[in-house]
Amino acid sequence: MSFIELKNVTKSFNDVKILKNLNMTIDEGKVLGILGRSGSGKSVLINMLRGMKEYRPDDGQILYTVAICPECLRVEPPSAAGKICGCGCGCEFELKTIDFWNSERQVFAAIKRRISIMLQRTFALYEDDTVIDNVLKSITGHDEEESTYMAIDLIEMAQMAHRITHIARDLSGGEKQRVVLARQIAKEPMIFLADEPTGTLDPKTAELLHQALIEGVKNKGTTMIITSHWPEVMKKLSDHVIWLEKGEIIVEGDPDTVVKKFMDQVPLPEKKEVYKTGGPIIKMEGVKKHYYSIERGVVKAVDGIDLEVGESEIFGIVGLSGAGKTTLSRILYGLTEPSSGNIEVKLGENWIDMTQKGPFGRGRVIPYLGILHQEYSLYPHRNVLGNLTEAISLELPAEFAKMKAIYVLKAVGFDEEYADSLLTKYPDELSGGERHRVALAQVLIKEPNIIILDEPTGTMDPITRVQVTDSIQRARDELNQTFVIISHDMDFVLDVCDRAALMRGGKILKIGDPVEIVEDLTPKEKEKMLTEE
Repeated sequence: MSFIELKNVTKSFNDVKILKNLNMTIDEGKVLGILGRSGSGKSVLINMLRGMKEYRPDDGQILYTVAICPECLRVEPPSAAGKICGCGCGCEFELKTIDFWNSERQVFAAIKRRISIMLQRTFALYEDDTVIDNVLKSITGHDEEESTYMAIDLIEMAQMAHRITHIARDLSGGEKQRVVLARQIAKEPMIFLADEPTGTLDPKTAELLHQALIEGVKNKGTTMIITSHWPEVMKKLSDHVIWLEKGEIIVEGDPDTVVKKFMDQVPLPEKKEVYKTGGPIIKMEGVKKHYYSIERGVVKAVDGIDLEVGESEIFGIVGLSGAGKTTLSRILYGLTEPSSGNIEVKLGENWIDMTQKGPFGRGRVIPYLGILHQEYSLYPHRNVLGNLTEAISLELPAEFAKMKAIYVLKAVGFDEEYADSLLTKYPDELSGGERHRVALAQVLIKEPNIIILDEPTGTMDPITRVQVTDSIQRARDELNQTFVIISHDMDFVLDVCDRAALMRGGKILKIGDPVEIVEDLTPKEKEKMLTEE
Protein backbone atom coordinates (compact mmCIF):
# COMPACT_ATOMS: atom_id res chain seq x y z
CA MET A 1 0.00 0.00 0.00
CA SER A 2 1.28 3.47 -0.86
CA PHE A 3 2.51 5.17 2.31
CA ILE A 4 4.56 8.20 1.29
CA GLU A 5 4.24 10.20 -1.91
CA LEU A 6 6.29 13.18 -3.06
CA LYS A 7 4.75 15.46 -5.68
CA ASN A 8 6.95 18.04 -7.44
CA VAL A 9 8.97 18.76 -4.28
CA THR A 10 11.44 21.64 -4.62
CA LYS A 11 13.76 23.15 -2.02
CA SER A 12 16.26 26.00 -2.29
CA PHE A 13 18.79 27.54 0.06
CA ASN A 14 20.03 31.04 -0.79
CA ASP A 15 18.38 30.83 -4.21
CA VAL A 16 20.28 27.61 -5.03
CA LYS A 17 17.95 24.70 -5.80
CA ILE A 18 18.89 21.67 -3.73
CA LEU A 19 15.87 19.51 -4.64
CA LYS A 20 14.21 19.90 -8.04
CA ASN A 21 10.66 18.69 -8.70
CA LEU A 22 11.05 15.34 -6.97
CA ASN A 23 8.33 12.77 -7.56
CA MET A 24 8.33 9.34 -5.93
CA THR A 25 6.17 6.84 -4.07
CA ILE A 26 7.20 4.65 -1.11
CA ASP A 27 5.09 1.63 -0.18
CA GLU A 28 4.45 0.50 3.38
CA GLY A 29 7.00 -1.98 4.68
CA LYS A 30 9.53 -1.31 1.92
CA VAL A 31 13.09 0.03 2.15
CA LEU A 32 13.98 2.88 -0.18
CA GLY A 33 17.68 3.51 -0.72
CA ILE A 34 18.84 6.96 -1.79
CA LEU A 35 22.26 6.81 -3.43
CA GLY A 36 24.24 9.88 -4.42
CA ARG A 37 27.31 12.01 -4.04
CA SER A 38 27.83 14.44 -1.17
CA GLY A 39 25.70 17.52 -1.77
CA SER A 40 23.20 15.72 -4.01
CA GLY A 41 20.32 16.55 -1.64
CA LYS A 42 20.05 13.25 0.28
CA SER A 43 20.21 14.75 3.78
CA VAL A 44 17.88 17.61 2.84
CA LEU A 45 15.28 15.08 1.70
CA ILE A 46 15.65 12.99 4.86
CA ASN A 47 15.22 16.02 7.12
CA MET A 48 12.23 17.19 5.06
CA LEU A 49 10.51 13.82 5.50
CA ARG A 50 11.19 14.05 9.25
CA GLY A 51 9.48 17.46 9.48
CA MET A 52 12.47 19.60 10.49
CA LYS A 53 11.20 23.17 10.16
CA GLU A 54 14.23 24.52 8.25
CA TYR A 55 13.51 21.97 5.51
CA ARG A 56 9.94 22.91 4.61
CA PRO A 57 9.52 22.48 0.82
CA ASP A 58 9.34 25.66 -1.25
CA ASP A 59 6.92 23.95 -3.62
CA GLY A 60 5.20 20.59 -3.93
CA GLN A 61 3.68 18.20 -1.43
CA ILE A 62 4.72 15.36 0.84
CA LEU A 63 1.68 13.13 1.34
CA TYR A 64 1.47 10.56 4.14
CA THR A 65 -1.35 8.02 3.82
CA VAL A 66 -1.87 6.91 7.40
CA ALA A 67 -4.32 5.28 9.78
CA ILE A 68 -5.28 7.95 12.30
CA CYS A 69 -7.44 7.81 15.41
CA PRO A 70 -10.03 10.62 15.24
CA GLU A 71 -10.16 10.82 19.04
CA CYS A 72 -6.54 10.83 20.28
CA LEU A 73 -4.80 11.45 16.90
CA ARG A 74 -2.53 8.42 17.28
CA VAL A 75 -1.01 7.62 13.91
CA GLU A 76 -0.13 4.20 12.47
CA PRO A 77 0.82 2.88 9.00
CA PRO A 78 -2.08 2.61 6.54
CA SER A 79 -2.56 -1.15 7.06
CA ALA A 80 -3.88 -0.39 10.58
CA ALA A 81 -7.01 1.29 9.16
CA GLY A 82 -10.17 -0.25 10.66
CA LYS A 83 -8.36 -1.59 13.74
CA ILE A 84 -9.14 -0.38 17.26
CA CYS A 85 -6.78 2.26 18.70
CA GLY A 86 -4.79 0.82 21.59
CA CYS A 87 -4.78 4.03 23.64
CA GLY A 88 -8.04 3.14 25.41
CA CYS A 89 -10.26 5.55 23.51
CA GLY A 90 -12.03 2.66 21.72
CA CYS A 91 -12.07 4.38 18.31
CA GLU A 92 -11.25 2.79 14.96
CA PHE A 93 -8.31 4.03 12.94
CA GLU A 94 -9.43 5.90 9.84
CA LEU A 95 -7.48 5.92 6.58
CA LYS A 96 -6.49 9.45 5.58
CA THR A 97 -4.02 11.07 3.19
CA ILE A 98 -2.31 13.98 4.96
CA ASP A 99 -0.55 16.85 3.21
CA PHE A 100 2.25 16.76 5.80
CA TRP A 101 3.64 20.29 5.59
CA ASN A 102 0.20 21.88 5.22
CA SER A 103 -1.59 19.85 7.89
CA GLU A 104 -2.93 21.03 11.23
CA ARG A 105 -0.27 21.49 13.89
CA GLN A 106 -1.54 18.58 16.04
CA VAL A 107 -1.63 16.18 13.07
CA PHE A 108 1.82 17.30 11.90
CA ALA A 109 3.22 16.66 15.40
CA ALA A 110 1.45 13.29 15.65
CA ILE A 111 3.08 12.07 12.41
CA LYS A 112 6.47 13.49 13.37
CA ARG A 113 6.41 11.61 16.70
CA ARG A 114 6.07 8.33 14.80
CA ILE A 115 9.21 8.89 12.71
CA SER A 116 12.68 7.96 14.03
CA ILE A 117 15.86 9.28 12.49
CA MET A 118 19.58 8.41 12.65
CA LEU A 119 21.77 11.29 11.54
CA GLN A 120 25.32 10.91 10.27
CA ARG A 121 28.09 11.54 12.82
CA THR A 122 25.57 12.48 15.51
CA PHE A 123 25.82 10.51 18.76
CA ALA A 124 22.66 11.76 20.50
CA LEU A 125 23.13 10.03 23.86
CA TYR A 126 22.90 10.98 27.51
CA GLU A 127 26.66 10.93 28.11
CA ASP A 128 26.49 10.36 31.90
CA ASP A 129 23.94 7.54 31.69
CA THR A 130 24.54 3.84 31.13
CA VAL A 131 23.75 2.11 27.86
CA ILE A 132 20.57 0.52 29.22
CA ASP A 133 19.35 3.80 30.75
CA ASN A 134 19.85 5.53 27.40
CA VAL A 135 17.64 2.96 25.69
CA LEU A 136 15.03 2.93 28.46
CA LYS A 137 14.53 6.69 28.09
CA SER A 138 13.25 6.11 24.54
CA ILE A 139 10.62 3.53 25.52
CA THR A 140 7.10 4.75 26.25
CA GLY A 141 3.72 3.08 26.75
CA HIS A 142 5.04 -0.02 28.56
CA ASP A 143 5.33 -0.93 32.23
CA GLU A 144 8.74 -1.01 33.92
CA GLU A 145 9.33 -4.75 33.60
CA GLU A 146 8.28 -4.88 29.95
CA SER A 147 10.39 -1.79 29.17
CA THR A 148 13.44 -3.42 30.76
CA TYR A 149 13.05 -6.61 28.70
CA MET A 150 12.54 -4.52 25.55
CA ALA A 151 15.71 -2.52 26.26
CA ILE A 152 17.76 -5.67 26.87
CA ASP A 153 16.48 -7.25 23.63
CA LEU A 154 17.36 -4.11 21.63
CA ILE A 155 20.82 -3.87 23.17
CA GLU A 156 21.46 -7.53 22.33
CA MET A 157 20.20 -6.94 18.78
CA ALA A 158 22.70 -4.06 18.46
CA GLN A 159 25.34 -6.48 19.85
CA MET A 160 26.10 -4.17 22.77
CA ALA A 161 25.20 -6.56 25.61
CA HIS A 162 28.85 -6.58 26.71
CA ARG A 163 28.57 -2.81 27.38
CA ILE A 164 25.07 -2.74 28.90
CA THR A 165 26.11 -1.07 32.19
CA HIS A 166 28.87 1.11 30.73
CA ILE A 167 28.60 4.91 30.76
CA ALA A 168 27.91 6.33 27.28
CA ARG A 169 30.87 8.71 27.31
CA ASP A 170 33.24 5.73 27.73
CA LEU A 171 32.10 4.10 24.48
CA SER A 172 33.89 4.25 21.13
CA GLY A 173 32.25 6.03 18.19
CA GLY A 174 31.08 2.75 16.66
CA GLU A 175 29.62 1.59 19.97
CA LYS A 176 27.78 4.90 20.43
CA GLN A 177 26.31 4.55 16.94
CA ARG A 178 24.90 1.13 17.83
CA VAL A 179 23.34 2.50 21.03
CA VAL A 180 21.79 5.34 19.00
CA LEU A 181 20.26 2.71 16.72
CA ALA A 182 18.81 0.82 19.68
CA ARG A 183 17.35 4.08 21.06
CA GLN A 184 15.68 4.96 17.78
CA ILE A 185 14.19 1.48 17.30
CA ALA A 186 12.98 1.64 20.92
CA LYS A 187 10.62 4.43 19.89
CA GLU A 188 8.72 1.83 17.81
CA PRO A 189 8.48 4.14 14.79
CA MET A 190 6.21 3.64 11.79
CA ILE A 191 8.94 5.14 9.58
CA PHE A 192 12.69 4.81 10.15
CA LEU A 193 15.03 7.32 8.48
CA ALA A 194 18.77 6.63 8.37
CA ASP A 195 21.17 9.22 6.96
CA GLU A 196 24.59 7.65 6.24
CA PRO A 197 24.34 5.45 9.37
CA THR A 198 27.62 3.58 8.79
CA GLY A 199 29.75 6.17 7.01
CA THR A 200 32.45 6.39 9.70
CA LEU A 201 32.43 2.79 10.94
CA ASP A 202 34.95 0.04 10.35
CA PRO A 203 33.73 -2.85 8.14
CA LYS A 204 33.02 -5.18 11.07
CA THR A 205 31.05 -2.59 13.07
CA ALA A 206 29.22 -1.47 9.92
CA GLU A 207 28.18 -5.07 9.31
CA LEU A 208 26.85 -5.30 12.88
CA LEU A 209 24.82 -2.14 12.34
CA HIS A 210 23.49 -3.39 8.99
CA GLN A 211 22.41 -6.64 10.65
CA ALA A 212 20.67 -4.70 13.41
CA LEU A 213 18.84 -2.57 10.83
CA ILE A 214 17.73 -5.73 9.01
CA GLU A 215 16.65 -7.49 12.20
CA GLY A 216 15.17 -4.54 14.06
CA VAL A 217 13.65 -2.53 11.19
CA LYS A 218 13.42 -4.28 7.81
CA ASN A 219 12.37 -7.74 9.02
CA LYS A 220 9.71 -6.21 11.26
CA GLY A 221 8.05 -4.57 8.27
CA THR A 222 8.92 -1.01 9.27
CA THR A 223 9.10 1.35 6.32
CA MET A 224 12.68 2.63 6.03
CA ILE A 225 14.45 5.25 3.94
CA ILE A 226 18.23 5.07 4.04
CA THR A 227 20.74 7.39 2.38
CA SER A 228 24.25 6.36 1.54
CA HIS A 229 27.03 6.79 -0.97
CA TRP A 230 28.16 3.22 -0.25
CA PRO A 231 26.87 0.77 -2.89
CA GLU A 232 27.14 -2.17 -0.48
CA VAL A 233 24.60 -0.55 1.85
CA MET A 234 22.13 -0.13 -1.01
CA LYS A 235 22.48 -3.76 -2.10
CA LYS A 236 22.22 -5.17 1.41
CA LEU A 237 19.29 -3.16 2.76
CA SER A 238 17.19 -1.66 -0.04
CA ASP A 239 14.24 -2.98 -2.01
CA HIS A 240 14.28 -0.04 -4.45
CA VAL A 241 16.99 2.56 -5.08
CA ILE A 242 17.01 6.06 -6.49
CA TRP A 243 20.19 7.82 -7.60
CA LEU A 244 20.01 11.49 -6.66
CA GLU A 245 22.30 13.92 -8.49
CA LYS A 246 22.13 17.70 -7.92
CA GLY A 247 18.65 17.38 -6.49
CA GLU A 248 17.18 15.29 -9.30
CA ILE A 249 16.44 11.58 -9.67
CA ILE A 250 18.53 10.48 -12.65
CA VAL A 251 18.15 6.69 -12.28
CA GLU A 252 15.87 4.46 -10.21
CA GLY A 253 15.19 0.75 -10.04
CA ASP A 254 16.43 -2.42 -8.39
CA PRO A 255 19.58 -2.04 -6.24
CA ASP A 256 21.95 -4.02 -8.48
CA THR A 257 21.09 -2.04 -11.62
CA VAL A 258 21.30 1.40 -10.01
CA VAL A 259 24.48 0.61 -8.08
CA LYS A 260 26.23 -0.61 -11.23
CA LYS A 261 25.36 2.58 -13.11
CA PHE A 262 26.52 4.69 -10.18
CA MET A 263 29.86 2.88 -9.83
CA ASP A 264 30.53 3.20 -13.56
CA GLN A 265 30.93 6.95 -12.89
CA VAL A 266 33.66 6.52 -10.24
CA PRO A 267 37.16 7.30 -11.57
CA LEU A 268 40.23 5.38 -10.52
CA PRO A 269 42.68 7.27 -8.29
CA GLU A 270 46.01 8.35 -9.71
CA LYS A 271 48.48 5.50 -9.58
CA LYS A 272 50.45 5.65 -6.34
CA GLU A 273 54.17 5.54 -6.92
CA VAL A 274 56.73 4.51 -4.34
CA TYR A 275 57.66 7.65 -2.42
CA LYS A 276 60.95 8.03 -0.59
CA THR A 277 60.19 9.61 2.76
CA GLY A 278 62.67 11.53 4.91
CA GLY A 279 64.01 10.61 8.33
CA PRO A 280 61.75 10.33 11.38
CA ILE A 281 59.56 13.33 12.24
CA ILE A 282 57.46 11.61 14.95
CA LYS A 283 58.79 9.26 17.64
CA MET A 284 56.63 7.51 20.23
CA GLU A 285 58.11 5.14 22.82
CA GLY A 286 56.16 3.17 25.41
CA VAL A 287 53.14 5.47 25.17
CA LYS A 288 50.26 4.50 27.45
CA LYS A 289 46.90 5.99 28.33
CA HIS A 290 45.14 4.18 31.16
CA TYR A 291 42.17 5.60 32.99
CA TYR A 292 39.78 4.38 35.64
CA SER A 293 36.05 4.00 35.10
CA ILE A 294 33.69 3.08 37.93
CA GLU A 295 31.82 0.77 35.56
CA ARG A 296 34.76 -0.72 33.67
CA GLY A 297 37.68 -0.52 36.10
CA VAL A 298 41.08 0.22 34.52
CA VAL A 299 40.67 0.93 30.81
CA LYS A 300 43.84 0.55 28.71
CA ALA A 301 42.93 2.83 25.81
CA VAL A 302 46.56 2.96 24.60
CA ASP A 303 48.86 0.32 26.00
CA GLY A 304 52.55 0.65 25.21
CA ILE A 305 52.88 2.09 21.71
CA ASP A 306 56.24 2.32 19.92
CA LEU A 307 55.98 4.15 16.61
CA GLU A 308 58.04 6.21 14.15
CA VAL A 309 56.63 8.19 11.24
CA GLY A 310 58.92 9.57 8.55
CA GLU A 311 58.93 13.11 7.22
CA SER A 312 56.47 13.50 4.29
CA GLU A 313 55.14 9.99 4.89
CA ILE A 314 51.43 9.16 4.62
CA PHE A 315 50.98 6.76 7.52
CA GLY A 316 47.73 4.89 8.21
CA ILE A 317 46.41 3.51 11.49
CA VAL A 318 43.66 0.92 11.07
CA GLY A 319 41.67 -1.29 13.39
CA LEU A 320 38.19 -1.97 14.73
CA SER A 321 36.17 0.57 16.69
CA GLY A 322 37.47 0.85 20.25
CA ALA A 323 41.02 -0.21 19.33
CA GLY A 324 42.51 3.05 20.68
CA LYS A 325 43.22 4.79 17.36
CA THR A 326 41.49 8.09 18.16
CA THR A 327 43.00 8.24 21.66
CA LEU A 328 46.46 7.78 20.12
CA SER A 329 45.85 10.65 17.68
CA ARG A 330 44.69 12.94 20.52
CA ILE A 331 47.82 12.11 22.51
CA LEU A 332 50.01 12.95 19.52
CA TYR A 333 48.27 16.30 19.07
CA GLY A 334 48.49 17.11 22.79
CA LEU A 335 44.73 17.01 23.48
CA THR A 336 45.02 13.99 25.79
CA GLU A 337 47.80 13.55 28.36
CA PRO A 338 49.51 10.15 28.20
CA SER A 339 49.80 8.14 31.41
CA SER A 340 53.43 7.40 30.55
CA GLY A 341 55.86 7.20 27.64
CA ASN A 342 57.86 9.56 25.42
CA ILE A 343 56.55 11.52 22.41
CA GLU A 344 58.79 13.72 20.29
CA VAL A 345 58.12 15.70 17.13
CA LYS A 346 60.87 17.19 14.96
CA LEU A 347 60.57 20.93 14.28
CA GLY A 348 63.34 22.20 12.04
CA GLU A 349 66.46 20.60 13.46
CA ASN A 350 65.08 20.29 16.99
CA TRP A 351 63.20 17.46 18.67
CA ILE A 352 60.37 18.78 20.84
CA ASP A 353 59.04 16.84 23.83
CA MET A 354 55.25 16.73 23.31
CA THR A 355 54.65 15.66 26.92
CA GLN A 356 56.07 19.00 28.12
CA LYS A 357 53.44 21.73 28.40
CA GLY A 358 53.95 25.41 27.69
CA PRO A 359 55.56 27.56 24.98
CA PHE A 360 58.92 25.76 25.17
CA GLY A 361 57.32 22.32 24.97
CA ARG A 362 54.48 21.24 22.72
CA GLY A 363 53.33 24.87 22.46
CA ARG A 364 56.15 25.33 19.92
CA VAL A 365 54.80 22.51 17.74
CA ILE A 366 51.00 22.96 17.93
CA PRO A 367 50.91 25.81 15.34
CA TYR A 368 52.51 23.39 12.86
CA LEU A 369 50.06 20.56 13.49
CA GLY A 370 46.60 20.14 11.98
CA ILE A 371 43.89 17.72 13.08
CA LEU A 372 40.52 16.69 11.69
CA HIS A 373 38.48 15.07 14.46
CA GLN A 374 36.01 12.29 13.77
CA GLU A 375 33.35 14.43 15.47
CA TYR A 376 34.43 17.62 13.70
CA SER A 377 32.52 20.87 13.95
CA LEU A 378 32.44 24.16 12.08
CA TYR A 379 31.62 27.57 13.51
CA PRO A 380 27.85 27.79 12.91
CA HIS A 381 27.64 31.60 12.80
CA ARG A 382 30.42 32.05 10.25
CA ASN A 383 30.13 31.34 6.56
CA VAL A 384 32.50 28.97 4.77
CA LEU A 385 35.01 31.73 3.97
CA GLY A 386 34.96 32.80 7.62
CA ASN A 387 35.45 29.22 8.76
CA LEU A 388 38.48 28.91 6.50
CA THR A 389 40.08 32.21 7.56
CA GLU A 390 39.19 34.43 10.54
CA ALA A 391 37.68 31.59 12.60
CA ILE A 392 41.05 29.81 12.66
CA SER A 393 43.08 33.04 13.05
CA LEU A 394 44.22 32.98 9.43
CA GLU A 395 44.32 36.71 8.69
CA LEU A 396 44.80 37.40 4.98
CA PRO A 397 43.94 40.25 2.60
CA ALA A 398 40.34 39.78 1.41
CA GLU A 399 41.03 38.83 -2.20
CA PHE A 400 43.92 36.54 -1.32
CA ALA A 401 41.80 34.85 1.38
CA LYS A 402 39.12 34.12 -1.20
CA MET A 403 41.64 32.75 -3.71
CA LYS A 404 43.27 30.52 -1.09
CA ALA A 405 39.88 29.29 0.15
CA ILE A 406 38.76 28.34 -3.36
CA TYR A 407 42.08 26.60 -3.99
CA VAL A 408 41.77 24.42 -0.89
CA LEU A 409 38.06 23.69 -1.55
CA LYS A 410 39.04 22.44 -5.00
CA ALA A 411 41.63 20.23 -3.31
CA VAL A 412 38.87 18.45 -1.35
CA GLY A 413 36.72 17.73 -4.37
CA PHE A 414 34.63 20.83 -5.21
CA ASP A 415 34.77 22.27 -8.72
CA GLU A 416 35.80 25.94 -8.93
CA GLU A 417 32.37 27.37 -9.70
CA TYR A 418 30.70 25.49 -6.85
CA ALA A 419 33.58 26.31 -4.47
CA ASP A 420 33.05 30.00 -5.20
CA SER A 421 29.32 29.69 -4.44
CA LEU A 422 30.08 27.90 -1.15
CA LEU A 423 32.04 30.78 0.37
CA THR A 424 28.95 32.71 1.46
CA LYS A 425 27.03 29.68 2.75
CA TYR A 426 26.74 28.77 6.43
CA PRO A 427 27.36 25.25 7.78
CA ASP A 428 23.67 24.49 8.29
CA GLU A 429 23.10 25.14 4.59
CA LEU A 430 25.56 22.40 3.60
CA SER A 431 25.02 18.66 3.37
CA GLY A 432 26.82 16.41 5.85
CA GLY A 433 29.39 15.43 3.23
CA GLU A 434 29.98 19.07 2.26
CA ARG A 435 30.51 20.08 5.90
CA HIS A 436 32.99 17.23 6.22
CA ARG A 437 34.99 18.44 3.23
CA VAL A 438 34.96 22.05 4.44
CA ALA A 439 36.27 20.82 7.82
CA LEU A 440 39.07 19.01 5.99
CA ALA A 441 39.78 22.19 4.00
CA GLN A 442 39.94 24.08 7.30
CA VAL A 443 42.80 21.81 8.35
CA LEU A 444 44.66 21.92 5.03
CA ILE A 445 44.46 25.69 4.48
CA LYS A 446 46.97 26.46 7.25
CA GLU A 447 49.52 24.19 5.50
CA PRO A 448 50.69 22.44 8.69
CA ASN A 449 53.81 20.28 8.72
CA ILE A 450 51.96 17.31 10.18
CA ILE A 451 48.28 16.56 9.57
CA ILE A 452 46.26 14.08 11.62
CA LEU A 453 43.05 12.92 9.94
CA ASP A 454 40.54 10.85 11.94
CA GLU A 455 38.17 9.13 9.48
CA PRO A 456 38.67 11.69 6.69
CA THR A 457 36.46 9.87 4.16
CA GLY A 458 33.63 8.73 6.43
CA THR A 459 30.83 10.74 4.77
CA MET A 460 32.37 11.06 1.31
CA ASP A 461 31.01 9.44 -1.81
CA PRO A 462 33.39 7.27 -3.91
CA ILE A 463 34.09 10.03 -6.44
CA THR A 464 34.99 12.60 -3.77
CA ARG A 465 37.10 9.99 -1.96
CA VAL A 466 39.24 9.57 -5.07
CA GLN A 467 39.63 13.38 -5.33
CA VAL A 468 40.69 13.61 -1.68
CA THR A 469 43.15 10.74 -2.18
CA ASP A 470 44.76 12.63 -5.06
CA SER A 471 44.80 15.94 -3.13
CA ILE A 472 46.54 14.37 -0.11
CA GLN A 473 49.22 12.91 -2.35
CA ARG A 474 49.68 16.26 -4.12
CA ALA A 475 49.93 18.08 -0.77
CA ARG A 476 52.64 15.66 0.30
CA ASP A 477 54.51 16.02 -2.99
CA GLU A 478 54.27 19.82 -3.27
CA LEU A 479 54.38 20.93 0.40
CA ASN A 480 56.36 18.10 1.98
CA GLN A 481 53.53 17.49 4.46
CA THR A 482 53.34 14.43 6.72
CA PHE A 483 49.96 12.71 7.22
CA VAL A 484 48.81 10.38 9.98
CA ILE A 485 45.48 8.91 8.84
CA ILE A 486 43.07 6.94 11.01
CA SER A 487 40.61 5.13 8.79
CA HIS A 488 38.22 2.20 8.52
CA ASP A 489 38.16 2.68 4.75
CA MET A 490 40.45 -0.07 3.55
CA ASP A 491 40.36 1.00 -0.10
CA PHE A 492 41.38 4.52 0.94
CA VAL A 493 44.27 3.19 3.04
CA LEU A 494 45.48 1.07 0.12
CA ASP A 495 45.24 3.99 -2.30
CA VAL A 496 46.88 6.72 -0.23
CA CYS A 497 49.13 5.34 2.54
CA ASP A 498 52.82 4.46 2.28
CA ARG A 499 52.74 2.33 5.44
CA ALA A 500 50.07 1.34 7.91
CA ALA A 501 49.78 0.04 11.47
CA LEU A 502 47.18 -2.41 12.76
CA MET A 503 45.81 -1.60 16.24
CA ARG A 504 43.80 -3.78 18.63
CA GLY A 505 43.15 -3.39 22.33
CA GLY A 506 45.36 -0.33 22.63
CA LYS A 507 48.38 -2.06 21.08
CA ILE A 508 50.00 -1.98 17.65
CA LEU A 509 50.11 -5.54 16.36
CA LYS A 510 51.88 -4.95 13.09
CA ILE A 511 53.41 -2.19 10.95
CA GLY A 512 54.05 -2.65 7.26
CA ASP A 513 52.91 -2.22 3.70
CA PRO A 514 49.18 -1.36 3.57
CA VAL A 515 48.50 -4.45 1.46
CA GLU A 516 49.94 -6.68 4.20
CA ILE A 517 47.91 -4.89 6.89
CA VAL A 518 44.66 -5.14 4.94
CA GLU A 519 45.29 -8.81 4.23
CA ASP A 520 45.29 -9.31 8.01
CA LEU A 521 41.78 -7.84 8.11
CA THR A 522 40.04 -10.76 6.42
CA PRO A 523 36.54 -11.50 7.77
CA LYS A 524 37.92 -14.55 9.58
CA GLU A 525 40.71 -12.52 11.22
CA LYS A 526 38.29 -9.74 12.19
CA GLU A 527 35.97 -12.27 13.80
CA LYS A 528 38.87 -13.77 15.72
CA MET A 529 39.99 -10.32 16.89
CA LEU A 530 36.45 -9.39 17.94
CA THR A 531 36.09 -12.64 19.88
CA GLU A 532 39.41 -12.12 21.66
CA GLU A 533 38.33 -8.62 22.70
